[in-house]
Amino acid sequence: MSGGGRYSAAVTFAGRDEIAGHLRDNVWETAKAVLEERPPDVVQDKLLDHVSQRFRFSHVLGRAAPPRPAAGPDDDLDDFEETDDDEAPAVRAADPATTELVRSAVQAVRAVVAGERAGLSVRRAPGDDDRTDEEIIEDELENRVRRSAVCERIVETLLAEIAARFDLLEAGDLHRDGDGWPVSWTWDSGDRAEFLRVVTRFSSNRTALFGRLLTPLVDGIRVRGPFRPLWAEREARLVLIDGEGLGHIPGSVAAVSTRLRRRLDEVDAIVLVDNAQQPMQAAPVAVMRTAAATGNGEKLHFLFTHFDLVTGDNLHTVGDRKRHVLASAENVLNEIREELGIAERVLRRRLDEARHFVGGIERALAPDRPDPRPKAAARTMRELNALLDALAADPVPVETGPSRPVYRTADLTEAVAEAARGFHGQWRATLGLAHDPRWPKRHWASVKALTRRLAEGHTDEYQDLRPAASLRTMLEDAVYRMLQRPVRWTGPEPDVEDQEVVVGDVASALTRRLIGLVDRLVTEEPRPVWKRAYEQHGKGSTIRRAHIVIDGIYAEAVPFPTNKAAYENRFSDAVAAAFKEAAAELDLALE
Repeated sequence: MSGGGRYSAAVTFAGRDEIAGHLRDNVWETAKAVLEERPPDVVQDKLLDHVSQRFRFSHVLGRAAPPRPAAGPDDDLDDFEETDDDEAPAVRAADPATTELVRSAVQAVRAVVAGERAGLSVRRAPGDDDRTDEEIIEDELENRVRRSAVCERIVETLLAEIAARFDLLEAGDLHRDGDGWPVSWTWDSGDRAEFLRVVTRFSSNRTALFGRLLTPLVDGIRVRGPFRPLWAEREARLVLIDGEGLGHIPGSVAAVSTRLRRRLDEVDAIVLVDNAQQPMQAAPVAVMRTAAATGNGEKLHFLFTHFDLVTGDNLHTVGDRKRHVLASAENVLNEIREELGIAERVLRRRLDEARHFVGGIERALAPDRPDPRPKAAARTMRELNALLDALAADPVPVETGPSRPVYRTADLTEAVAEAARGFHGQWRATLGLAHDPRWPKRHWASVKALTRRLAEGHTDEYQDLRPAASLRTMLEDAVYRMLQRPVRWTGPEPDVEDQEVVVGDVASALTRRLIGLVDRLVTEEPRPVWKRAYEQHGKGSTIRRAHIVIDGIYAEAVPFPTNKAAYENRFSDAVAAAFKEAAAELDLALE
């Protein structure tokens, strides 16, 4: 990267309540590790590193020195060669204060577990048939640990230690809320090297910086400056938005998250980065489907990485390797054609026109810099410059003829009923109230964790359990299929290309109105009911929680359709109202 001028940064942080919620998770995971009699070092690590690995508070507070193990049979060996990996210095230089804090907290958790477990007994109920005695005890113990005074003291102590790490900032302006919790940080500098050094505190995961990093607390980071890659052949003014990778959370790809879904409407281009070494996975497929069904398919650009590592006895040329990579996409497109019709044509065209293959991008690339594989490096730089040109180009509006589709309100009602029926089928199976091989029953602990997160209001998901996103996705898909089948056109029926554009425009205008609607009905309004579902414990809590979610939340927000031709309720009425707004915006006819 090169360039002179001013550099600025703005960083926002997760709220105190959200961080406190994650720390309570950590206290419980510590207690659970004690209950399971895990090794002391594992128990200790649970207190600082969140089970999702998204919030690793050891990066902020420092990694506590591991408990000293008992002497083992290998302790007298003197021919073991220590490695120079990054972890070793951090362990040897552990902060004594952090180590003592963590050890004291772990001892307090051990005492709570010992005291509470002594008073627990197993009481079975019809809904507990699939739970072992240990799981029933675990369920009850979790409620007691989370509500204990010891848990709150540990959380408050860790919050104070975390807040104190902000005092180590040597540059910039830190902004706090009325309670003193850091909200944002801003800085401006003309020194590029110094700028990158300071901003590293908010973006790095280097072990040598443990105890001073603030990365896990960052909600968003924005930087601005004359950054330019050495390989770039031109200047380009771009705003690049990067988010948490879809594969960073196991099973996170059943439906695109609400946060990412909103982004798709806001941006001018979507760069879908995928590993060329492996067949296309569920994560990029989910983005492709959602982009196409919401009228954002034309924004897609495909960047296949690790292209230099695609090898095989049958792959002799670059063309062979490209065809091999794209073969996996062909199967995906065939499935999408069966489910979403013309979406396949949109995606296929983007794969033909906006695909790029790069390799060796972990190395510094520059025209005048030697590279062990000069041809591959030159090819990667050409591909990156082609992508840069495509992203910087002004979008060309597609002109369509005057003919517009005419839709029936009854067809929309049928599509909404289809989505509602699919949503209830998925979640009845997920919660164990029905059987469907497409949606395996989820473990009671995962369902309980979901209800806790929805009750707290910091997020609308737990791992791949995403009620609002799954309903929204089913609704978007059903509506997109309906939009391809208008009753008639106001003029001559357009050709296929024009139909793709018109349907995409209608889908975009409608689906962007559905995001907030679904979020309000499934996530925001029923928050007290989510809390009631979470608070279920003891005898029969699994089945009670499932019925509260299905009957008290989903049935109220999205009534199950008994007659799709007469599906009238506030959910279908709200979707119809959104459809009428979109139709008015695009001057469409309804009947």
